[in-house]
Amino acid sequence: MPIYINLDVVLAQKGMRSNELAEIVGITNANLSILKTGKAKAVRFSTLEAICEALDCQPGDILEYRND
Repeated sequence: MPIYINLDVVLAQKGMRSNELAEIVGITNANLSILKTGKAKAVRFSTLEAICEALDCQPGDILEYRND
């Protein structure tokens, strides 16, 4: 899939742990892990909005399109 998830990078830049983000956003650690590893087939805009708010970032900081 040509959409890559850079959530680990943004988490490291912000000094936040995955379990902390999951709690703030209101999703399970398992679902956040699925998103981080790129195995998710979709993401709700409400979830993306909550992640961006928690990390003070833009969706483009997390999602990247690569035409491999």
